[in-house]
Amino acid sequence: MGIKTKQYGSLIIISGTTCAGKGTIINKLLENNDEMTLSISYTSRPMRKGEKNGVDYYFVTREEFERKIQNGDFLEYAKVRYGEYFGTPKAEVEEILQTGKDVLLEIDVQGAEQIKKMFPETILIFIMAPSMEEVKRRIKARGLETNEQIIDRFKTAYNEINEVSKYNYIVVNDEVNKAVEKVKAILLSEKCRVDRIEEIAVENQEEIIHEFLMDKEFDNEIKTISERMEQ
Repeated sequence: MGIKTKQYGSLIIISGTTCAGKGTIINKLLENNDEMTLSISYTSRPMRKGEKNGVDYYFVTREEFERKIQNGDFLEYAKVRYGEYFGTPKAEVEEILQTGKDVLLEIDVQGAEQIKKMFPETILIFIMAPSMEEVKRRIKARGLETNEQIIDRFKTAYNEINEVSKYNYIVVNDEVNKAVEKVKAILLSEKCRVDRIEEIAVENQEEIIHEFLMDKEFDNEIKTISERMEQ
Protein backbone atom coordinates (compact mmCIF):
# COMPACT_ATOMS: atom_id res chain seq x y z
CA MET A 1 0.00 0.00 0.00
CA GLY A 2 1.30 3.48 -0.88
CA ILE A 3 0.12 6.92 0.17
CA LYS A 4 0.67 9.96 -2.01
CA THR A 5 0.23 13.34 -0.34
CA LYS A 6 -0.62 16.58 -2.09
CA GLN A 7 2.42 18.48 -3.28
CA TYR A 8 0.90 21.91 -2.64
CA GLY A 9 2.67 23.59 0.28
CA SER A 10 1.04 24.72 3.51
CA LEU A 11 0.39 28.35 4.38
CA ILE A 12 1.35 28.91 8.01
CA ILE A 13 0.61 32.05 10.00
CA ILE A 14 2.38 32.80 13.25
CA SER A 15 0.99 35.65 15.33
CA GLY A 16 1.37 36.55 18.96
CA THR A 17 1.49 39.18 21.63
CA THR A 18 4.32 41.65 21.97
CA CYS A 19 7.56 40.12 23.28
CA ALA A 20 6.18 36.58 22.92
CA GLY A 21 9.30 35.53 21.01
CA LYS A 22 7.68 34.99 17.59
CA GLY A 23 10.77 36.06 15.68
CA THR A 24 13.08 33.73 17.60
CA ILE A 25 10.75 30.77 17.07
CA ILE A 26 10.45 31.52 13.35
CA ASN A 27 14.22 31.76 12.93
CA LYS A 28 14.68 28.37 14.60
CA LEU A 29 11.97 26.80 12.41
CA LEU A 30 13.78 28.03 9.31
CA GLU A 31 17.22 26.77 10.37
CA ASN A 32 18.42 24.05 7.97
CA ASN A 33 14.89 23.70 6.60
CA ASP A 34 14.70 23.68 2.81
CA GLU A 35 10.99 22.83 2.82
CA MET A 36 9.88 26.11 4.41
CA THR A 37 10.41 29.77 3.57
CA LEU A 38 9.44 33.07 5.15
CA SER A 39 7.26 35.37 3.06
CA ILE A 40 8.75 38.82 2.49
CA SER A 41 6.23 41.63 2.96
CA TYR A 42 5.88 44.87 1.03
CA THR A 43 6.04 48.17 2.89
CA SER A 44 5.78 51.85 2.07
CA ARG A 45 7.96 52.93 4.98
CA PRO A 46 11.51 54.12 4.29
CA MET A 47 14.35 51.63 4.40
CA ARG A 48 16.30 51.73 7.65
CA LYS A 49 20.04 51.48 8.08
CA GLY A 50 21.23 47.90 7.61
CA GLU A 51 18.06 46.73 5.84
CA LYS A 52 18.10 45.26 2.33
CA ASN A 53 15.40 45.46 -0.31
CA GLY A 54 14.03 42.00 -1.09
CA VAL A 55 15.50 40.57 2.12
CA ASP A 56 13.88 42.43 5.00
CA TYR A 57 11.00 43.90 2.96
CA TYR A 58 10.14 44.92 -0.55
CA PHE A 59 10.35 48.71 -0.21
CA VAL A 60 8.00 50.68 -2.46
CA THR A 61 6.51 54.17 -2.46
CA ARG A 62 3.13 54.81 -0.89
CA GLU A 63 1.69 55.49 -4.34
CA GLU A 64 2.98 52.20 -5.70
CA PHE A 65 1.63 50.33 -2.67
CA GLU A 66 -1.81 51.87 -3.18
CA ARG A 67 -1.75 50.84 -6.85
CA LYS A 68 -1.04 47.28 -5.75
CA ILE A 69 -4.02 47.47 -3.39
CA GLN A 70 -6.24 48.52 -6.29
CA ASN A 71 -4.86 45.66 -8.40
CA GLY A 72 -5.63 43.10 -5.67
CA ASP A 73 -1.96 42.15 -5.32
CA PHE A 74 -2.06 41.46 -1.56
CA LEU A 75 -3.34 38.56 0.50
CA GLU A 76 -3.67 41.07 3.31
CA TYR A 77 -2.47 44.57 4.07
CA ALA A 78 -2.74 47.16 6.81
CA LYS A 79 -2.13 50.85 7.24
CA VAL A 80 -0.29 51.31 10.50
CA ARG A 81 0.72 54.24 12.63
CA TYR A 82 2.20 57.20 10.75
CA GLY A 83 0.24 56.17 7.64
CA GLU A 84 2.66 53.54 6.35
CA TYR A 85 1.47 50.35 4.66
CA PHE A 86 2.50 46.73 5.15
CA GLY A 87 1.19 43.86 3.03
CA THR A 88 1.66 40.20 2.10
CA PRO A 89 2.15 39.64 -1.66
CA LYS A 90 -0.31 37.22 -3.24
CA ALA A 91 1.57 36.15 -6.39
CA GLU A 92 4.87 35.42 -4.62
CA VAL A 93 3.21 33.34 -1.91
CA GLU A 94 1.11 31.31 -4.36
CA GLU A 95 4.15 30.66 -6.57
CA ILE A 96 6.13 29.23 -3.63
CA LEU A 97 3.19 27.08 -2.47
CA GLN A 98 2.91 25.60 -5.97
CA THR A 99 6.47 24.28 -5.66
CA GLY A 100 5.43 22.26 -2.58
CA LYS A 101 7.26 24.47 -0.09
CA ASP A 102 5.53 25.71 3.05
CA VAL A 103 5.23 29.48 3.44
CA LEU A 104 5.51 31.08 6.84
CA LEU A 105 3.90 34.45 7.58
CA GLU A 106 4.49 36.58 10.67
CA ILE A 107 1.48 38.88 10.80
CA ASP A 108 -1.02 40.30 13.27
CA VAL A 109 -4.49 39.07 14.15
CA GLN A 110 -6.28 41.28 11.62
CA GLY A 111 -4.05 40.13 8.78
CA ALA A 112 -4.47 36.49 9.78
CA GLU A 113 -8.23 36.89 9.66
CA GLN A 114 -8.08 38.35 6.14
CA ILE A 115 -5.96 35.47 4.84
CA LYS A 116 -8.07 32.79 6.56
CA LYS A 117 -11.08 34.00 4.56
CA MET A 118 -9.16 33.58 1.28
CA PHE A 119 -7.36 30.35 2.27
CA PRO A 120 -9.50 28.42 4.82
CA GLU A 121 -6.87 25.67 5.01
CA THR A 122 -4.29 28.10 6.44
CA ILE A 123 -2.64 26.89 9.66
CA LEU A 124 -2.95 29.58 12.35
CA ILE A 125 -0.62 29.43 15.36
CA PHE A 126 -0.71 31.98 18.18
CA ILE A 127 2.41 32.43 20.34
CA MET A 128 1.97 33.67 23.91
CA ALA A 129 4.37 34.63 26.67
CA PRO A 130 3.80 32.65 29.90
CA SER A 131 2.29 35.72 31.60
CA MET A 132 1.73 39.45 31.16
CA GLU A 133 4.20 39.97 33.99
CA GLU A 134 6.81 38.25 31.81
CA VAL A 135 5.80 40.47 28.89
CA LYS A 136 6.43 43.54 31.06
CA ARG A 137 9.80 42.17 32.11
CA ARG A 138 10.85 41.51 28.50
CA ILE A 139 9.75 44.97 27.34
CA LYS A 140 11.65 46.71 30.13
CA ALA A 141 14.72 44.53 29.49
CA ARG A 142 14.88 45.87 25.93
CA GLY A 143 14.83 49.45 27.22
CA LEU A 144 13.58 50.82 23.91
CA GLU A 145 10.09 52.07 24.80
CA THR A 146 8.74 54.94 26.87
CA ASN A 147 6.13 54.28 29.55
CA GLU A 148 3.44 55.49 27.15
CA GLN A 149 4.60 53.05 24.47
CA ILE A 150 4.70 50.19 26.98
CA ILE A 151 1.11 50.92 28.01
CA ASP A 152 0.09 51.00 24.35
CA ARG A 153 1.74 47.64 23.76
CA PHE A 154 -0.10 46.15 26.73
CA LYS A 155 -3.46 47.37 25.42
CA THR A 156 -2.73 45.83 22.03
CA ALA A 157 -1.62 42.56 23.63
CA TYR A 158 -4.85 42.23 25.62
CA ASN A 159 -6.92 42.93 22.51
CA GLU A 160 -5.01 40.27 20.58
CA ILE A 161 -5.43 37.66 23.33
CA ASN A 162 -9.18 38.14 23.05
CA GLU A 163 -8.92 37.00 19.42
CA VAL A 164 -7.10 33.70 20.00
CA SER A 165 -10.28 31.67 19.45
CA LYS A 166 -9.85 32.40 15.72
CA TYR A 167 -6.60 30.40 15.70
CA ASN A 168 -6.07 26.66 15.34
CA TYR A 169 -3.32 26.36 17.95
CA ILE A 170 -1.84 28.24 20.91
CA VAL A 171 1.77 27.73 22.00
CA VAL A 172 3.05 29.23 25.26
CA ASN A 173 6.67 30.28 24.87
CA ASP A 174 7.99 29.70 28.39
CA GLU A 175 11.15 28.07 27.02
CA VAL A 176 12.15 28.68 23.41
CA ASN A 177 13.36 25.22 22.39
CA LYS A 178 10.28 23.54 23.87
CA ALA A 179 8.02 26.03 22.09
CA VAL A 180 9.80 25.35 18.80
CA GLU A 181 9.33 21.60 19.23
CA LYS A 182 5.63 22.13 19.88
CA VAL A 183 5.26 24.14 16.67
CA LYS A 184 7.18 21.47 14.73
CA ALA A 185 4.85 18.80 16.14
CA ILE A 186 1.83 20.84 15.04
CA LEU A 187 3.18 21.18 11.51
CA LEU A 188 4.04 17.47 11.33
CA SER A 189 0.53 16.49 12.43
CA GLU A 190 -0.93 18.80 9.78
CA LYS A 191 1.07 16.94 7.12
CA CYS A 192 -0.64 13.71 8.21
CA ARG A 193 -4.18 15.04 7.85
CA VAL A 194 -6.45 12.89 5.68
CA ASP A 195 -7.43 15.86 3.51
CA ARG A 196 -3.78 16.22 2.46
CA ILE A 197 -3.81 12.71 0.98
CA GLU A 198 -4.14 12.83 -2.78
CA GLU A 199 -4.14 9.10 -3.50
CA ILE A 200 -3.89 5.75 -1.76
CA ALA A 201 -2.46 3.01 -3.93
CA VAL A 202 -3.67 -0.48 -2.95
CA GLU A 203 -2.40 -3.65 -4.59
CA ASN A 204 -4.71 -5.87 -6.65
CA GLN A 205 -7.28 -7.56 -4.36
CA GLU A 206 -6.54 -11.08 -5.66
CA GLU A 207 -2.82 -10.57 -5.01
CA ILE A 208 -3.47 -9.46 -1.44
CA ILE A 209 -5.68 -12.52 -0.73
CA HIS A 210 -3.13 -14.84 -2.32
CA GLU A 211 -0.28 -13.39 -0.23
CA PHE A 212 -2.40 -13.67 2.90
CA LEU A 213 -3.19 -17.35 2.24
CA MET A 214 0.44 -18.10 1.41
CA ASP A 215 1.49 -16.57 4.73
CA LYS A 216 -1.06 -18.70 6.55
CA GLU A 217 0.17 -21.85 4.79
CA PHE A 218 3.76 -20.99 5.66
CA ASP A 219 2.81 -20.33 9.29
CA ASN A 220 1.12 -23.75 9.50
CA GLU A 221 4.20 -25.50 8.11
CA ILE A 222 6.46 -23.79 10.64
CA LYS A 223 4.08 -24.72 13.43
CA THR A 224 4.03 -28.40 12.32
CA ILE A 225 7.85 -28.58 12.18
CA SER A 226 8.14 -27.01 15.64
CA GLU A 227 5.69 -29.50 17.11
CA ARG A 228 7.59 -32.46 15.62
CA MET A 229 10.87 -31.19 17.04
CA GLU A 230 9.36 -30.94 20.50
CA GLN A 231 8.18 -34.58 20.43
